[in-house]
Amino acid sequence: QVQLVESGGGLVQAGGSLRLSCAASGRTSARYAMGWFRQAPGKEREFVATISWGGFNRYYRDSVKGRFTISRDNAKNTVYLQMNSLKPEDTAVYYCAAGPQITTRDQYDYWGQGTQVTVSS
Repeated sequence: QVQLVESGGGLVQAGGSLRLSCAASGRTSARYAMGWFRQAPGKEREFVATISWGGFNRYYRDSVKGRFTISRDNAKNTVYLQMNSLKPEDTAVYYCAAGPQITTRDQYDYWGQGTQVTVSS
């Protein structure tokens, strides 16, 4: 019903910035909360940030607070993740997710294919 496509990943040096985008298509009329998760090799997928449909409720994992900012533009059916002061431990595949309820758990209905973010020292 909803397709999500991430973009904006790449290779950056520690301290650099990157902006991820997630474009939604399909049943975009639904008022979905959207979030970002990431998964590093050998580790489980973990929550990064999430935002409600209206954009007034936002949550971040502690390790990215003050560095990452999640936002959305419903007119463009797109959610963004601005990542500043990147650290090597931020290296992971970043996934966009959408669902009817905002949550920090990976309990979303739709997922993108992911975009690789690599932060070098």
